[in-house]
Amino acid sequence: MSNSMEDIRILRDKTGAGVVDCKVALSDAGGNIDKAIEVLRKKGIRVAEKKSSRTVKEGIIDCYIHTGAKLGVIIELSCETDFVAKNEEFKGLAHDIAMQIAAKNPKYISRDEVPGEIVEKEKDILKAQFKGKPANVLDKIATGKLEDFYKESCLMDQSFVKDDSVMIKDLITDKVAKFGENIVVKRFARFSAGE
Repeated sequence: MSNSMEDIRILRDKTGAGVVDCKVALSDAGGNIDKAIEVLRKKGIRVAEKKSSRTVKEGIIDCYIHTGAKLGVIIELSCETDFVAKNEEFKGLAHDIAMQIAAKNPKYISRDEVPGEIVEKEKDILKAQFKGKPANVLDKIATGKLEDFYKESCLMDQSFVKDDSVMIKDLITDKVAKFGENIVVKRFARFSAGE
């Protein structure tokens, strides 16, 4: 199916993908722009998985100070090259993530960072809350509630404050696909006056 240059331009504007990638995605999606966006996002996830093992030696430090100057966040967002680190869209990503941390107050970057003893403590608390249920049901409840704990405590598992249909890890994955580089939140600190 032949795709018009206008469709390719629209898709490029919406996704930031290259011309060839847009042509292929539109062809795979039968000319449907929404389906083509989905095709590109799936491809981006595969690209991000391939890039995740690459070393990140560049990046930026960004901060977000909330209105009233009573709450602030500082974040280190890393990438592979200074070319990407200097990109305004990358800087915007760092600022959005800093704002996310200010709003949602995660304790960890990802669930891999949550100490085992904290996970076990949460499981024990959850099992105590539903005491008396059969063991198999109790395990399913604890597993589901533990997912809620991760969504609250881990930055990567949180929904984005600007668009709750997008998770932070997906926001970063989209940028990895767009820039063609690994992007990692290295560390962050959240400060609140009076704490």
